[in-house]
Amino acid sequence: MGLTIGVDIGGTKIAAGVVDEEGTILETYKVPTPPTADGVTEAICAAVSEVSSNHTIDAVGIGAAGYVDDKRATVLFAPNINWRHEPLKDKVEQRIGLPVVVENDANCAAWGEYRFGAGQGHEDVICITLGTGLGGGIIIGNKLRRGRFGVAAEFGHIRVVPDGLLCGCGSQGCWEQYASGRALVRYAKQRANATPENATVLLGLGDGTPEGIEGRHISQAARAGDPVAVDSFRELARWAGAGLADLASLFDPSAFIVGGGVSDEGDLVLDPIRKSFKRWLIGGAWRPHAQVLAARLGGEAGLVGAADLARQG
Repeated sequence: MGLTIGVDIGGTKIAAGVVDEEGTILETYKVPTPPTADGVTEAICAAVSEVSSNHTIDAVGIGAAGYVDDKRATVLFAPNINWRHEPLKDKVEQRIGLPVVVENDANCAAWGEYRFGAGQGHEDVICITLGTGLGGGIIIGNKLRRGRFGVAAEFGHIRVVPDGLLCGCGSQGCWEQYASGRALVRYAKQRANATPENATVLLGLGDGTPEGIEGRHISQAARAGDPVAVDSFRELARWAGAGLADLASLFDPSAFIVGGGVSDEGDLVLDPIRKSFKRWLIGGAWRPHAQVLAARLGGEAGLVGAADLARQG
């Protein structure tokens, strides 16, 4: 199979890209994400039509945030789009006349990293994405593992604190409430409110109040050595690394790949995650340690992965 298109459905934009067999993006087209479910489907078709106009395309892969069935055709549930048992594959195929594969967006990103990014050379890889929430993907024996019903690797909703913080999924104590971009902002606001004298740089980047702190402010302040910002990253990393240690007990991969917006800070967050992972790994003094690697493809991982999964058929 030759060229395929990957579609990445984001909260603000839908990106479609033509991708070759080497994972290189040849052309992209972006449209704003509409507010309605039917509008999203229309926008996907429009983006695919636009980006394919100068190429011969064999198939299309769509990365959707939500639960996708085992046939990679129906979005069973999407938290941010009103899709409930949405036959997305059929709807898009009827409009564009090409074979379509629908996959969870975190699975797409994981596959992209495994094939063309930090996972190259590994047969057994676990990926997590530290963004607004926490997503994941499982590659074992060079295969994407989706579970019997297609909804495996929802790592963000593993309960790590019984009766803990309320999660958007309706449960309490989910991992993503303690290791995610949202968690990072919450940590910084709490610490800045408690000890504003230790957050002078951080507070100066916003409106001067803890309530005005945003994720980008925490990154800037941490790089400048602001104690509250640095400590907030360490707290997130403590939870992230401990969770990876638990996943090592389940899957025993040779590598963990950490992606998502939070991971863009590099060693500022990766080094403390590695330390936490080492601290909480059961039997760590006597067993081999998986590598904890930074994702390489950035925001393009999902698009590239979706396109390649469409190529796999």
